[in-house]
Amino acid sequence: MTRPLRWWRPHRIAAALALPALLALGQQQLLLRRPPRLELLQDAPASSGPAALQARFSRPMATGSLNRDSQLTPPLAHRWRGQGNSLLLTLEPGQRVMAPLGLRLAGRDSRGLPLQPSGWFWDPRPRIVAVVSRTGGEQVQVRDHDGDWLAISPIWPEIPMLQPLGDGSGVVAASRRGDGQLSLWRIPLRQQNLRPADQAGGPPRAEQPQPLLPGPVLFAHLSSNRNGDLLIQSGALEPGSGEAVLLPAGGGRQALPWTASGPMRLLPEGGAAVVPDPEGLHLRSLPARPASSQTLPGSRDLSSFCPQAGRALLLRHWPDFRRSLELVEPGLPPRQLWLGPEALLASACDRSGERVWLMLAEGSGQPQLRLIALDRRGRILRQRLLQGWELEPGTGLHWDPASGRLLAALRPLTPGPGRPSGARAVLINGETLSLLPLPPAVRQVLWLAPG
Repeated sequence: MTRPLRWWRPHRIAAALALPALLALGQQQLLLRRPPRLELLQDAPASSGPAALQARFSRPMATGSLNRDSQLTPPLAHRWRGQGNSLLLTLEPGQRVMAPLGLRLAGRDSRGLPLQPSGWFWDPRPRIVAVVSRTGGEQVQVRDHDGDWLAISPIWPEIPMLQPLGDGSGVVAASRRGDGQLSLWRIPLRQQNLRPADQAGGPPRAEQPQPLLPGPVLFAHLSSNRNGDLLIQSGALEPGSGEAVLLPAGGGRQALPWTASGPMRLLPEGGAAVVPDPEGLHLRSLPARPASSQTLPGSRDLSSFCPQAGRALLLRHWPDFRRSLELVEPGLPPRQLWLGPEALLASACDRSGERVWLMLAEGSGQPQLRLIALDRRGRILRQRLLQGWELEPGTGLHWDPASGRLLAALRPLTPGPGRPSGARAVLINGETLSLLPLPPAVRQVLWLAPG
């Protein structure tokens, strides 16, 4: 019988070991020759600029080639920023978006291989969401960019509270029952502000309202951030039933162990909340983060947030009954922008607080409404007396960085021809302070973030 060759076994083992390495090398070479792919394209946070997109690619990209080969229609000046495979598309400062944008995305990766060009429909403008007066009660409606109002809720007798979710995925509304208590509802929404150019668009689509709490409540305060998290402060008829809960966008429910002297507000960028009490304003981290707290003492209220993280406007109350508006920024003491005896009804600011708007009620008896634009040093840039108008109680002033417009609910003091009774959603040019009232009559009006 022939004996097996002794050298065959070790060579066979070496060959078996070499085969996976050869396959891995072949795979690596194949991947190196594969062109880059776009893996993700989505709206970036408002703090990134008036309109921005976040893109993720399968390979590190040559930013210069994206700047050279990509195009926007209309041709707004833009720039790709960052390095590697995660990049940011931003518009250059000073531009306004007044119509949908077409994006042709093209470029090369760091090896010089071309990206398959793709076309996109992009509309970074928010829509308007409002509580609209209807026969038999009130209804939540969304105004599409073409001017059509779309009903997204049933007609309820009264809707005293409205809160859009900060990621544009829906709206939360409170309907008043016959016994005076409130039922809280979440209305999911599907928008198409960013989609491939070859896909058909359409207006936002709403799903059936979903109850948020197991039963009615006597009062409620609502707040949301850009992640879509929702904070609910509520209390029922029973003594000691008050509670504050966080409903994260991903699901679940977290009780917050804080007490407050007024409404709590989630930071727009997430991770923390502003909690007022008689000692001042406290910035507290949410349960998912390590516990931390910062305090700003004094008699202050949070007036509004600026789009850029960490910046906000505060209303300060003085012992002589005057009020002041302060700009707060990370690592700096509050900066006073305005001081006076007038009632400060609402405020808003642009991305970093370079420009600030405030609404004042001047005089007694029949106060007059004044809108003022300030720079970050408190100097008046422009002002306008809004003669014949008043701010709808309980509403505010809201800034859209994409179009450069403010939004408010204003009520005519003397209804007449062209000025029917009931408040109107009014668009205000941030530069000229000119007004554009929109029908129909509304009770509340807010921006709905793109989704």
